[in-house]
Amino acid sequence: MNQFLQAISEAQTIVILGHIRPDGDCVGSCTGMYNYITDNYPEKQVDIYLGDFDDKFLFLRGADMISHAADTGKTYDLCLALDCASTDRFGEFGVYYETAKRKAAIDHHASNPGYGDICLVRPDASAACEAIYGILERDKISRYCAESLYLGIVHDTGVFKHSNTTKETMCVAGDLIELGANPQKTIDDTFYSKTFMQNQILGQALLNSHMELDGQCIVTCLRKDVFDHYHASSVDVDGVVDQIRVTRGIEVAVFYYEYEPNVYKFSLRSNVKVDVSKIALTHDGGGHIRAAGFSLAGEQAEIEAQVLAQIAQALKEA
Repeated sequence: MNQFLQAISEAQTIVILGHIRPDGDCVGSCTGMYNYITDNYPEKQVDIYLGDFDDKFLFLRGADMISHAADTGKTYDLCLALDCASTDRFGEFGVYYETAKRKAAIDHHASNPGYGDICLVRPDASAACEAIYGILERDKISRYCAESLYLGIVHDTGVFKHSNTTKETMCVAGDLIELGANPQKTIDDTFYSKTFMQNQILGQALLNSHMELDGQCIVTCLRKDVFDHYHASSVDVDGVVDQIRVTRGIEVAVFYYEYEPNVYKFSLRSNVKVDVSKIALTHDGGGHIRAAGFSLAGEQAEIEAQVLAQIAQALKEA
């Protein structure tokens, strides 16, 4: 039994946390671990705290048990921090990490400094879900746990087409299918399926896009008035940056949106040459070599020019 499973076996109350604005890998990691623990240790109290996420993930067992508001009166024997590169990315739920008697983290972000009493950081893993699979006992993984872990890998690899997809990734995915994950349902219903409103927003983003840096970079922005018009939230822009990334001839794709007046959330993607995580880190963001994000405050034209200058320098050095 490894040190993570030992910590789980010794704890009676466990809290599971992920990063702010949870994506598929984050939700999959948290529900996957939740199912593993509750399947094998039904006597333990296990709670998950995450911010709001897309309803398309609600088919995962345990997703409906996730709390979206903090109850500061609770404390836990063990905090499991999953798919979270740093402790400042827990958002309002960081109080549970701080007050837990023991802290453990499993992640795949290279920028993770290695926090917690027990920590596993695997930058070679395609997703936190792949790293989590590696520490679990295979014969104790249920169909429900497998579904969650498979979903996380699907989303962080872009359905196995991003450069973080490895032979091991495919072997793990195949194993999870053997354990009960449903590829067609997971991929069609959670990766490609979109609401009418999400398609409308994607259309606006595509119409607003423009080429920069001699055709090596594509940029698009959505202002707050567009969000207000559609009554949209951050979950409704999922996939926009990946859509513009496949524009022919592009090395870097930039999508950013205004979520508060003059405050913008940036998502960067690269294809071959640029490490966008280095750009994100200069703005207190994070991510991976080919996918990263951060927030910036200021006038739209000024901050776009600032980010483009950083991309231009990165292209020059590549």
